[in-house]
Amino acid sequence: MYIQLALDRMTMDEAIHVTEEVYHEIDWIEVGTSLIKEYGVQSIERLKKEFPNKLLVADMKTMDNAAYECQMCFEAGADVMTAMGVAPNITVKTCLDEAKKRKKRVMIDLLNVHETLLPSLLEYKEAIFCLHVSKDEQELFGFNAARFPMFLEEMQGRTWAIAGGISLDSLNMVKQLQPYVVIIGSAITKAENKQKAAQTLKQAIFARRSHG
Repeated sequence: MYIQLALDRMTMDEAIHVTEEVYHEIDWIEVGTSLIKEYGVQSIERLKKEFPNKLLVADMKTMDNAAYECQMCFEAGADVMTAMGVAPNITVKTCLDEAKKRKKRVMIDLLNVHETLLPSLLEYKEAIFCLHVSKDEQELFGFNAARFPMFLEEMQGRTWAIAGGISLDSLNMVKQLQPYVVIIGSAITKAENKQKAAQTLKQAIFARRSHG
């Protein structure tokens, strides 16, 4: 598994400082939706400039106007952008087509996707899929992988990520699911000692590798 550091609800200077602290413990950097909304595509440009050797995910959550949003985020330096699975099919397909032109990738966020819609999305084998517990749900119910029983079976053999308030306490549950990418935000970014928190999470993930 790879660790994707989600940077949200902070200033750009804070985002850069946090990433510098944990740079060697994480694999991918996510420019969170809140950063993009507050600072625009400049947030993508700045983080890519600061960390050019890390894969950069722009959490655009594209729902419409796909070609324009793809152009913006990929030209700003994103390696991966997110599109919502509940968007019109043409929007998702346009994102994938635009990414392919630039040798980039799309992460399809399955937040609120009904199981009847999933088969049509899974036809996009080049996509990364993200099982996602929303921030609002996290605050009420915490992380619960039991929400994804049907989706987990369908994810086998695909490139997929999991997100939604993942912490050291829930990591054992996550490890059993064997995602390709674990997206972690506040368990690192809000920790008093961010480097130690990231190291502990990374060690727990590698423990799974050595026994798996």
